[in-house]
Amino acid sequence: MTAGDSFDRLDDDDYPAYTMGRAAEMIGTTQGFLRALGEARLITPLRSSGGHRRYSRYQLRIAARARELVDQGTPIEAACRIIILEDQLEEAQRINAEYRRAAESSSPPPASD
Repeated sequence: MTAGDSFDRLDDDDYPAYTMGRAAEMIGTTQGFLRALGEARLITPLRSSGGHRRYSRYQLRIAARARELVDQGTPIEAACRIIILEDQLEEAQRINAEYRRAAESSSPPPASD
């Protein structure tokens, strides 16, 4: 791996660049909160060769959203379910938009009277 390859990973949202301590610090929570999100299977951190949890920026955004909901009084299990449903809705909307664009580009132009 070259130095250029390493720098390219810095832009990768899925690259597990952050240790548990740094991840918790970045989103203003505890390591225990991150472990709880893992136990609830909302996020599954990758493990380093030494067995330490490593988080990606994408996972940190999910954890930050969970923290927002919990801070508003939502139980952690419910917060996890809400986030999963939000993610599913976003994916469904993306797919629908793709279908709409494909349908519009393949349909003949409207007939003029």
